[in-house]
Amino acid sequence: MDRLDELSVFIAILEAGGLGRAARRLGRSPAAVTRALAALEARARVRLVERNTRKLAPTDAGRRLADQARRVLADYAAALDAEAAGGPLQGRIAVTAPLVFGRRHVTPAVTAFLEIHPQVSIDLSLSDRNLDLIDEHLDVAVRIGPLADSGLIVRKVGQVRRLTVAAPDYLARAGTPRTPADLADAQTLFTGGRSPAAEWRYAGPDGREVVVRLEPRLRVSDVDATLAAARAGHGIARPLSYQVAEDLAAGRLARVLEAFEPPPLPVQLVTASNRLTPLRVRAFLDHAATALAALPVLKPAVG
Repeated sequence: MDRLDELSVFIAILEAGGLGRAARRLGRSPAAVTRALAALEARARVRLVERNTRKLAPTDAGRRLADQARRVLADYAAALDAEAAGGPLQGRIAVTAPLVFGRRHVTPAVTAFLEIHPQVSIDLSLSDRNLDLIDEHLDVAVRIGPLADSGLIVRKVGQVRRLTVAAPDYLARAGTPRTPADLADAQTLFTGGRSPAAEWRYAGPDGREVVVRLEPRLRVSDVDATLAAARAGHGIARPLSYQVAEDLAAGRLARVLEAFEPPPLPVQLVTASNRLTPLRVRAFLDHAATALAALPVLKPAVG
């Protein structure tokens, strides 16, 4: 096996967190990935990773080699990359984003980038399920909320809040809730699946979380359908701030229980790697970060 390829496999193993995941990312068999790691460890004459049935982590020697390997591979890629020589960006970028946010805000950023770089193509996957960057062969993901995977490279571009809203005519008819407990007597519109638990979480005055268990009048799997019902005066909904910014500005919906809103959620661009990211992906990250950070719906003043 080519020695540069051994280094590439080694980096893929560390970034994927396992031999099997690295094999899927590289399109190779687990046995081939295992052999590559064994050959590299034999060549280095030292164990590079500690592995058991649950997790994999680099040894001190593995971390040192990984830092050097990333530099070597980045220099090698730059030497071969026509983009690095000043040519036009080209190739395919795979991006994922939440459904509604992606439809409203990421898609315009994507199409604007394609206008600037005609030799680039983009696969945009819109899903409210957090697609795995490695398993799904994705370059960039837009994530809303805290990240469980600490191995991702993160760029924060803004924040949103979870708001409680209703149509003014509903509030005039049913009354405005003053505390989360008042929701027990309200008509609520819940966005979510058919699981039995329906609850909203608020920040209590003492800093403790307040959990309100609901008996929704309407349960919908799609937030746009929920908001249509809320605008029509059928009850109280709980969307994210970017989803209702226009409705609030136009007076179609009103914000309630502001004093109990939980802390804002970060909106972030994430990638699985930093050193070996192609120039077209780095360019898209810069473009998307600028475009999304400029959105009024992501600025703190909105929330």
